[in-house]
Amino acid sequence: MSVTVPRIIALVPMRHESERVPGKNYRPLGGKPLYQHIVAQLLACTSVAEVVIDTDSPIIATDAGHTFPAVRLLERPDHLRDGRVPMTDVLLHDVAQVEADLYLQTHSTNPLLRAETIERAIASFVAKRTVHDSLFSATRLQARLWDGAGEPLNHDPGELLRTQDLAPLYLENSCIYLFDATTLRRRLSRIGERPLIFEIGGEEAHDIDEEDDFRLAEVLLASRAREPCIATRKKVNKARRTGLRWRGARKEDPDGV
Repeated sequence: MSVTVPRIIALVPMRHESERVPGKNYRPLGGKPLYQHIVAQLLACTSVAEVVIDTDSPIIATDAGHTFPAVRLLERPDHLRDGRVPMTDVLLHDVAQVEADLYLQTHSTNPLLRAETIERAIASFVAKRTVHDSLFSATRLQARLWDGAGEPLNHDPGELLRTQDLAPLYLENSCIYLFDATTLRRRLSRIGERPLIFEIGGEEAHDIDEEDDFRLAEVLLASRAREPCIATRKKVNKARRTGLRWRGARKEDPDGV
């Protein structure tokens, strides 16, 4: 039985101003504006039909127009530009402008999110749409949590279980949301009545919200950039070791392999 492939539009809202990290959406990170990291990953997803940037920033609009000509730009109207405007209102405006079977919403502040992870989230949701009406990504927490009154939330202090034995809780990390327009309009939320929780590891889910987050992202990106070099070096070293063993066998035993 064939599976109908939905038309998926990626929505990336980006404000010009930011209260805690000034100009963070277009601030340089790893040698290019922050927002470019997530847009490049979305464009690499074959399941995503189109990437749409919703912004009130002339800097982002100009740069994106040159750097990503395939991306559609939506100018955010004046009444939605205040930082206190709920994200739902922005998304309702966007889905009215761009028709799709499914919308994938993420943020420019998730620069470490990989295209492969986005594709896995889409595949997981499409396979389970008869059961779930939406998807959101989350980070698994297995730690002893307490409320502000000093009451335990997920553990018994009298029974000191190992943290790995605690029932996991999940922190909504804002990396990926999948929903359709009907769910958004009916629930006034990206998350429906029967959401699928999609787990993403802490490093990839790193979100830039404060200055310290920006500095850590620089370190994580630099570490990721070194990964191919490390992998290549390991392969070369393995090949050298194998060659030495092979030559050693030939030296001691002409019939050895």
